[in-house]
Amino acid sequence: MVILRIALPVPLRRLFDYLPPENIAAEQLQLGLRVRVSFGRQQLIGVLVALADHSDIPLQKLKPAQAILDDTPPLTPVLFEIAQWAARYYQYPLGEVFYSLLPHTLREGKNNQLAHEQHWRAIPSTTHTLRANSKLLALYQWLLQDSAAREDIFAAGYSSAQIKTLHERSLLECYTAEPSVFDAANLLAEQHLSLNEEQRVAVAGVSAGKFSATLLEGVTGSGKTEVYLQLIEKVLARGEQALVLVPEIGLTPQTVSRFRRRFHCPVLALHSGLADGERYRAWRRAQRGEAGIVIGTRSALFTPMMQLGIIIVDEEHDSSFKQQEGFRYSARDLAVLRAQRENIPVLLGSATPSLETLYNAMQGNYQHWRLTQRAGNAKAPTVEIIDTQRITLTEGISVPLLQAMRDTLDKGNQVLVFLNRRGYAPALLCADCNWPAICAHCSAKLTVHKKTQQLRCHHCDAVERLPHSCPQCASTRLDAIGVGTQRTEQYLCEQFAEYPVLRIDRDSMARKNALHDTLEKIQHGKPCVLVGTQMLAKGHHFPHVTLVAILDIDSGLFSADFRAPEKMGQLLEQVAGRAGRAEKSGHVMIQSRYAQHPLLQALLKDGYQHLARLLLAERQAAALPPYTYLALLRVEHTDPNAALQLLRAWMKQLQIQCELGVQLAGPWPAAMEKRANFYRFDVQLKSARRSALQKTLAQFCAWAENQKLPRGMRWSLDVDPAS
Repeated sequence: MVILRIALPVPLRRLFDYLPPENIAAEQLQLGLRVRVSFGRQQLIGVLVALADHSDIPLQKLKPAQAILDDTPPLTPVLFEIAQWAARYYQYPLGEVFYSLLPHTLREGKNNQLAHEQHWRAIPSTTHTLRANSKLLALYQWLLQDSAAREDIFAAGYSSAQIKTLHERSLLECYTAEPSVFDAANLLAEQHLSLNEEQRVAVAGVSAGKFSATLLEGVTGSGKTEVYLQLIEKVLARGEQALVLVPEIGLTPQTVSRFRRRFHCPVLALHSGLADGERYRAWRRAQRGEAGIVIGTRSALFTPMMQLGIIIVDEEHDSSFKQQEGFRYSARDLAVLRAQRENIPVLLGSATPSLETLYNAMQGNYQHWRLTQRAGNAKAPTVEIIDTQRITLTEGISVPLLQAMRDTLDKGNQVLVFLNRRGYAPALLCADCNWPAICAHCSAKLTVHKKTQQLRCHHCDAVERLPHSCPQCASTRLDAIGVGTQRTEQYLCEQFAEYPVLRIDRDSMARKNALHDTLEKIQHGKPCVLVGTQMLAKGHHFPHVTLVAILDIDSGLFSADFRAPEKMGQLLEQVAGRAGRAEKSGHVMIQSRYAQHPLLQALLKDGYQHLARLLLAERQAAALPPYTYLALLRVEHTDPNAALQLLRAWMKQLQIQCELGVQLAGPWPAAMEKRANFYRFDVQLKSARRSALQKTLAQFCAWAENQKLPRGMRWSLDVDPAS
C-alpha cells in the first residue's frame, strides 16, 4: 500500500499521511504535485513530499486524498529541494514554505494550465492624433516595433486604460499567440556600450555553465548595470534565461524598460504589486521558457525557469531582501543556494556591500571585482558637512543649505532632499501639559499627516482624526514636533514657488504608476526639487541632480541595533551617489549635530570600504555576525506579563537543550515592545558554529510545537535576523 506524505499549509513542522485518491495509478504519483485533502473540517491544498509503504497511523484511520491537481509538479526539482532546505534552516513549517513559493492561483487549487496568450500589436496609421511625448504615443510606437503580451505592457509601466484608449481609436488590435520559447537570434535591440578595463575584467570573470558567486562592488554610476546587461547577453545567446532581483517594486518598471531597450526578448516583471492573474501568467511564461529575463523583488527568486543561466541580485545589501514576517528567509542568501544547486553563476551587485557579503569575499567564498571609475569619467561629488549644533534650522533646513538649493535651481539643475521620515511631523505634543499623541495599539508616537488632517501609526496603520484640542487638558496649543517629508515639501514649496517640488515616499506614491509618472517628470530635466525617503536612494538614475541634501543622518550613529552604523553608511553613500552623474559635477551637503563623530568622519574621509573594515573589526571584537550566527526567539501576547512568564519558562528549556557553544541572552522587550496590541519579548541565541545553533533550534522547535499555549499567545523564530 502506497502512503502519501503531504506538506500542508498549517503551523506544524511535520508531514501528514493520506491514502492515494481512487483511480490513481502509481506512476502518476510524482513528488512535488499539489494534492487536495480533507483536514479537519476544511479542505487544504498540500504538496506531495514523499511516498511511504507504512504509516504510524493505522491504515483504517487514514483518509484518502481527494484529488491530485497536477500532471507535472509546478516547482522544478531544484526549487522543491530548496523549499525543504529552507524549511530546515529557517525552522519554518514545510507546508507553509511551499505555500509561500506558489502563486496565489495555485495555492487555491486552480488548474496549473495557461490559455493561449493574448498579445497586442499596433495598427500603422499616419493620421493618428496622439500628442507628442505622451505615454499613449510611446506605447503606440513601441507596439509598432513589436507585439507584446498584456503583462509585458504592464511591466513597462503602462496601464489597461491606455491599452483600451488605443484600441478604441483603432490603433491597437488583439490576437492570440501560441506559446513558444524565446528566440535567441537577433538578440540585441541596441548595441552594447564599450566597457572600461574594470568592467571587462568583471564580465570575463563570471564563468558560464558552472557555479560561482561573485561580488561586484561598484561606486554609484560606475556602470554595474552595463556589466549585468553584457553578462545577460551571453546567457541569452546560449538560449538560457536570466533572473534579476531588485529590492523595490518601484525599481522594477525602470529596470524592465532598460533591459527591454537592449534585448529583443520577453522581459517579465514579478512583484506583489501585480494582480494575482497577471502574476501567475508571468510565472507560467517564465516556467515554459517564453521569457528571456525575469525581473522581480524578493519572492521572484522562487520563479521556476526552463533554462536558468544566471542570477543577479542588485543592491544586495538592501534589507528588503530579508522577509520580516512569516517565512523569514533571505532572498540574497537563497539566491546563492539556488545558483549552487542549478550549477550557474550568481552575481551580487552593490556600491555598499553588506558586511556579510564582504566577509564572504574576504574568506575566498566569493569572487570580488571592483568598479572604481564612474561612467564617462564623471567625478565623484564633493561632500560638505553642516554642523547644526549651533545654528538655527527652519523646518529642519539651515540657511547655507537653502542658499545652495537656490543657486542650483537658478542654474537650471535639480536638487534632491533626503529625509527618511514620512508624514508632516513625527509627533504631536500639547504645549501646556506635554500630552503626546501615542498609538493606542503600539508603543510609538502617532505621525502627523496634515494634508489629510490625520494622525497615523506607521507601524500598525491605525488612523485617528487630528484633534483640535488636547484630550488631557483641553488646550488648543498642540504643536507638531519635528520634520517629516510632507512638512519639508510644504516649506520648500513656499521658498521656491517658481519651481516644482516633487515628494517621493510611500504616501505620495500609493497610486498605481505614481512613481513611474513622477520619475518621468524628473527625467525631462527641468529644474525641480525632489523630496523623499529611502525610496530615492535605491538605484534610481537622476542625471540632472547636482545637489543632494541629507537633512538628518544622526539616528544611525546612536542606535541599539548593532547594524545601524552599517545601514547609515550604506544609506548615506547611496543617497550621495545620486549627485553629479553623467557630465554634471555634483555636491552633497549633510546636516548633522555630530559632525565630528568618528564613524561619520571615517565614511566621509576614506569612503565606505574603510568604514566597513572598521565595523568588521568591531563586530569581531564583540563576537557579532558575520563572525557568529544569531537567531531570535520572540513571544507575543496582549498581556505583557503572560508573554514574559512564558518566555522565561521556555528559556529554561532552551538552557537544557543548548548545544555546546550556544549562548542565550534575554529575555528583553523587543525594540518596539508593543505593536498592534501585542507585547513582544525576545531571547537571542548566538553561536560561533552554525551547526550547533541549527541543532539547538531544531530540538527546541520539536519541543515547543507540543506545548499547549495560552489563548492568544504566539511565537516565532528569526534565523539570521536583519536587526
